[in-house]
Amino acid sequence: MSTPRDNDATAKVVVRGLGKRFRRGREELVVLDNVDLDIARGEFVCILGPSGCGKSTLLNVLGGFEEPDAGRVEIDGEPVTRPDPRRIFVFQDYGIFPWATVRENIGLGLLRHPAAEREAIVARYVELIGLQGFEDSYPSELSGGMKQRVAVARALAVSPEIVFMDEPLGALDSLTRLSMRQELLRIWQRERMTVVLVTHDVDESLQLADRVVVMTPRPGRIAGIVPVDLPHPRDPGSERYNALKRELYGLLGVRAEV
Repeated sequence: MSTPRDNDATAKVVVRGLGKRFRRGREELVVLDNVDLDIARGEFVCILGPSGCGKSTLLNVLGGFEEPDAGRVEIDGEPVTRPDPRRIFVFQDYGIFPWATVRENIGLGLLRHPAAEREAIVARYVELIGLQGFEDSYPSELSGGMKQRVAVARALAVSPEIVFMDEPLGALDSLTRLSMRQELLRIWQRERMTVVLVTHDVDESLQLADRVVVMTPRPGRIAGIVPVDLPHPRDPGSERYNALKRELYGLLGVRAEV
């Protein structure tokens, strides 16, 4: 198990002493408490934890959509105070526009580019996500997995430095989810942007992440940070994979026979 890295200057994202509270009637709900985390440039990090542990709130604070009540978040040494177009979100519910085609959805963040350049970028990402032939299709004509590919392509088309993903595969069936994991991994290996993905799925985190950040039940604290020292593609039947799986379940407080 690892801890946050010692040198803030080497990290893309630095979180120190982060706390977040919400009021619910007369009650004050502590959602995050004293969270410390470093994320390196180009790293794929999964934030793993049970429902209600504050992992989505943590992602929203990292993205500038929520303000912390304590502590600090910095990206590239600058405080995070608001959303930034260099940092893109991909949500579970796809977040693509039903009135726009695949081509139009992917190109929505590129309207300031000259038309020829925009078309070239869109074509590149259509190819990257394997949707050639569907450029003029509308979301209602696509499967769930295809819609999520469009959401990922739209996020990547603007060349973000960081992609924040909030359970992006949670609404998909099991087979499509497996396929999309492979797609995410392939795209990340090609593009090498920094990815922070929230999940409650142990296998998903082991299949994708360089490191897995395990959170406690509310108030959300970091129970442990586990490096996944396995090459891709990862074999879920290997002894090391299952040792890491047992370690993650242990941090989650779950006894599992693997």
